[in-house]
Amino acid sequence: MAGKGLSGLANINIELTSRCNKNCWICGRRKVERDMPELALKYGDMPFELVRKIVRQLPRNVVVQLHNNGEPLLYPEFGKAVALFKNQITNIVTNGKLLLEKADEIIGNLDTMAISVFEKDPEADEQFRIIEKFFEIKRDRKPYTILRLNGDVDEARYQKFGSVFAKRALHAAMGSFSYKKASPTVPEIGICLDFLHHLAINSLGEVSICVRFDPKRLGVIGNVNTQTLDDIWNSDKRLKWLGLHKSGKRKNIPLCSFCEFWGVPTGV
Repeated sequence: MAGKGLSGLANINIELTSRCNKNCWICGRRKVERDMPELALKYGDMPFELVRKIVRQLPRNVVVQLHNNGEPLLYPEFGKAVALFKNQITNIVTNGKLLLEKADEIIGNLDTMAISVFEKDPEADEQFRIIEKFFEIKRDRKPYTILRLNGDVDEARYQKFGSVFAKRALHAAMGSFSYKKASPTVPEIGICLDFLHHLAINSLGEVSICVRFDPKRLGVIGNVNTQTLDDIWNSDKRLKWLGLHKSGKRKNIPLCSFCEFWGVPTGV
């Protein structure tokens, strides 16, 4: 049975595309492109057949976020990809530039969506007009849409949309550390909730332990082109790293060693 060995998995990111249509100053990969071009991503789209292969392995009602480092609405077959996950809870985080162009593929199809707004964005006014028009078109139909406000964003003008705000503290562009005006929230269990309940698959099929920015691919534990999700989730590497988390030794895990995130989003 699909998902038989995926006990504990609650959320999976599937990167439909690693391409992006925005140049955000807070983005780690833009910094890599400028300062460390040898680590720059090879941008592209996930083959549609690989998306099909993944969905057949997933349990019902897990959260499927159809993004990672790219802008999901750039995926040529976005609407068809979303429709594959009818037994899961679908979500994207988007910069919103293509909301109107892709409205027919979003509205009534996607379950939830977050639109990312960040401080000092030179395109903020244009983004606001797009969001305003999108809400007029969508009305009370799904997706349930929230606004993710990153950093010091004046929320006053966004109140008119009646949307829930997900406020996020900014951190270093190269990863989840050096949080601005906030300290990461640590769960009482003392284990990163992302590691316990999360996987991320990039457009090449590489599977990582979480969605932290990882240009050196330190968190990769498998590849869905050649392995099943069951095998990857229960692999020796992941179970070894799980043991280190359980014993308070996450600093011994390459990717986790410089990460301050504990799977609990930190607000401003």
